[in-house]
Amino acid sequence: MNKTTQKTKIIFTIGPATESEETLEAMINEGVDICRINMAHADHDWTRKIVKRVRSVCERVGRHIAIMMDVKGPEVRTGDVPETFHLEKDEIFYFTYGVGKGGTTSDGHRRVDVNYPDFYRDIAIGNTVLVDSGLIRLEVLSIDNTDVKCKVIIPGPLGNRRHINLPGVYVKLPSLTKKDQGDVDVGVDLNIDFYALSFVREPDDIIKLKGYLEAKGSEGKVIAKIEDQQAITNLDEIIKTSDGLMVARGDLGVECSFEELPAIQSKAIKISINETKPVIVATQMLESMIESPMPTRAEISDIANAVREQADCIMLSGETTIGKYPVECVNTMNRIASCIEAEEDLDPTRLRTDIILRLPKSKMLRSAAQLAIDLDAAIVVFTRKGLFPLKLAALRPQIPIYAFTDKPALFKQLLLLRGIEPFFMDFVNDHEDTIQKAFSTLKERKWSSKGDPIVVVTKMYAGKELIDTTQIRTI
Repeated sequence: MNKTTQKTKIIFTIGPATESEETLEAMINEGVDICRINMAHADHDWTRKIVKRVRSVCERVGRHIAIMMDVKGPEVRTGDVPETFHLEKDEIFYFTYGVGKGGTTSDGHRRVDVNYPDFYRDIAIGNTVLVDSGLIRLEVLSIDNTDVKCKVIIPGPLGNRRHINLPGVYVKLPSLTKKDQGDVDVGVDLNIDFYALSFVREPDDIIKLKGYLEAKGSEGKVIAKIEDQQAITNLDEIIKTSDGLMVARGDLGVECSFEELPAIQSKAIKISINETKPVIVATQMLESMIESPMPTRAEISDIANAVREQADCIMLSGETTIGKYPVECVNTMNRIASCIEAEEDLDPTRLRTDIILRLPKSKMLRSAAQLAIDLDAAIVVFTRKGLFPLKLAALRPQIPIYAFTDKPALFKQLLLLRGIEPFFMDFVNDHEDTIQKAFSTLKERKWSSKGDPIVVVTKMYAGKELIDTTQIRTI
């Protein structure tokens, strides 16, 4: 049996470093599973071109990957400045609205506009304002109409359109902005597989995007990005409402105390698995490889930790958008993940028993997984809704799981799940013929060999009644 299947999936963000057909082909051959398009930096024309190019390369290579649109979501940014401001410690600095390009106030202090009209309403005296991923820190001294007077606590250079974080402050921006809606409309037109919504604060944010997609006729799944303290407060309900979770450690590490980040990541992964929802660990996993061909030892440990905690996916951002070594980054992640997973395989009976499975069908899947472990067999499952592979993935069995579907959208979405190897295949009316067709596919693609034991989970007719079955078969 071919047991070289890597269980942890890899997401890469496309950009100038990876948008050529040659590099895309190398990335796909290296084993990426999902291509992320960051709409904070992408326009619609480029998005259409890139989606077409990715799918064209997939067809040529003969290996298909999914596409994720990262929706910008609500965010507060500074406006433009005439030239970079080098803020000094204890300097008095103003955030304004509607005044125009940054400059000076009437009393000679420097100022910059923000893009959010209610900035002055949401914030309070004593609040902290973090600019540019927390590199600049200011304290609010007073508020006069739309002018927010601050003192610089940690100085630094302030350029154009820098991101602002307001730890502990509830910002009343809509969860889905007009720009987001325009981006999503393009995604629906392109049949995008996943939508990652930035700055999710509460379950209703997810419900709104799901409703918007449903109204547009999209089958896309919604991934919640947790990036602030309110998201952590509502974490359980956000996970239950979403189709998956992304631990976006960039803004999260700014909005929350950085020493709390490892515990938040572990908690998010554990709850996601318990709720049978896929979870992604993202941001700065191989940041040094933007410039260096080799990872730091800390980065190696970071990736290994995410794999040991059994995250479904690990993600590359700047490393593959502007980095010098994008293909090497994927290879590095593969090597680390494969090594850690091999260590875990030393315990062939490993199966999560802390997952609460309420339905009889789910309990049957646990039994099937344990049976496959005992027989040193793979699992073959047939699905049209994705529920069986979702449950099996959450159990984290250390055996191959081959999921066959005749739904093109579901085939791509199954690529997000840890340990699931999806196959698109037309089903036939006779269930046995469908099973044999799947076995032939596995042999042809060298995933299995003649004589391999297989545990098959499928529906079969018992007289006129269609029932769920678990079968022990041999290729």
